[in-house]
Amino acid sequence: MTITRHPTRTAPRLTLTLAAATLMVAMNVYGMTAAQADDGPSVPPGTEPSASAPEKVDPNDPDLKLPEGATLATPKVLDIKQVVEDQSGDERREDTNADVKFALQAEVLFGKDSAKLSAEAKARISAIAEEIKTQNATKIRVFGFTDNLGSSAHGDVLSKQRADAVQNVLDQELNDSNVTYEVRGYGEQYPIADNSSESGRKKNRRVEVSFPRTES
Repeated sequence: MTITRHPTRTAPRLTLTLAAATLMVAMNVYGMTAAQADDGPSVPPGTEPSASAPEKVDPNDPDLKLPEGATLATPKVLDIKQVVEDQSGDERREDTNADVKFALQAEVLFGKDSAKLSAEAKARISAIAEEIKTQNATKIRVFGFTDNLGSSAHGDVLSKQRADAVQNVLDQELNDSNVTYEVRGYGEQYPIADNSSESGRKKNRRVEVSFPRTES
């Protein structure tokens, strides 16, 4: 008896697998949308997406060689961020060449689900006002954030109320008509920690105050 073996046909299955994988990648890439506030700025300072990695290049490519007589551009100093957080994690300060940002956790400023400032909170905000005076800053951003518990609409309202409360104390402390404020409530948008744990949600419940630093 003669047994005839037919070659297996794997090409269509491979093509189908590649097509499905391509579709999944496309859905992951194009299905994501960045959360944005109702008005500009689209994202708070410091949360802008970083630049993608550069494409690989051939270092021996003759087109990369400097033409005869050409020189390199003047070196540029990149912005450096320094972050200092107190031991309890209740307050964090970020310094760059351009800006200063304070992040205060909601628990040290307000009661649960409240926008009423405590006496301790006012003392912390007063210290930030002194730093604003030191930097001679006149443009202040005050942004409120919450965790992802509860409705998104409630978080938007509460975060804005808390930002307003902090701004009011800053305005009283600075007492300067030249100072302008940008006050926003972003709710659960732009978390800085994982909302799946209470420690992460605690970090996300915060009010940030940022302003330009004095040029040296």
